[in-house]
Amino acid sequence: MPKVVLVTGGSRGIGKAVCEKFAEEGYLVAVNFEKNEEKALSLAKKIGGKAYQADVSDYNAVCAMFDKIENELGEVEVLINNAGISVSGLFQDCSDEEWDRIFGVNVKGVFNCSKRAVGKMVKNQKGSIVNISSIWGVTGASCECHYSATKAAVIGYTKAMAKELGPSGIRVNCVAPGAVDTDMNANLTKEDLDAFAEETALGYIAEPKEIAEAVFFAASEKASYITGAVINVNGGCVI
Repeated sequence: MPKVVLVTGGSRGIGKAVCEKFAEEGYLVAVNFEKNEEKALSLAKKIGGKAYQADVSDYNAVCAMFDKIENELGEVEVLINNAGISVSGLFQDCSDEEWDRIFGVNVKGVFNCSKRAVGKMVKNQKGSIVNISSIWGVTGASCECHYSATKAAVIGYTKAMAKELGPSGIRVNCVAPGAVDTDMNANLTKEDLDAFAEETALGYIAEPKEIAEAVFFAASEKASYITGAVINVNGGCVI
């Protein structure tokens, strides 16, 4: 039987590329989405998977989603915690609501999905979790203090989970992308993107599929002795 992978925030950007990569490798893909139902359904149909709606910041919604996945596809053996949102601006202008929402999705979402997934993984003594962080979780970014804080939290959480879950045969790793050509960076001008590319050793902005390759590697048996790692896929922007 094919393995089941759940990709949160899978309807677009890096998540979409990750879904496509796992499908190419023969996995049954559960495509999570919150609002982009049309895109999620279209992608699921294209790759032979199924789309599942849930706000990952809501634990009850996450549990209901997992129940449906287990009933329709089987137990989740690989979890990709990709769902994330970004808010830019001066840190002193960040409202309580914005702070709570970005931590709810970017950090609590990782906790909620991991908490629901690991019960079956521990029972089976196997499983793989890959959390998506960011270059800004590694270095911090001006005018993205709250986003940077969430992505740094994901890195710390990954390392702690790896230590806790390793004895149960579960690997937990983290991929920290640099600038990627996705909707999340659509607010940046061409000049901004060109400037970022110039600061990158390889001289260009990544395509989502390049991040997806690293995510798949970290999740796969090719990385069987790798856990607690932070894989920086940033083109040499930070070395």
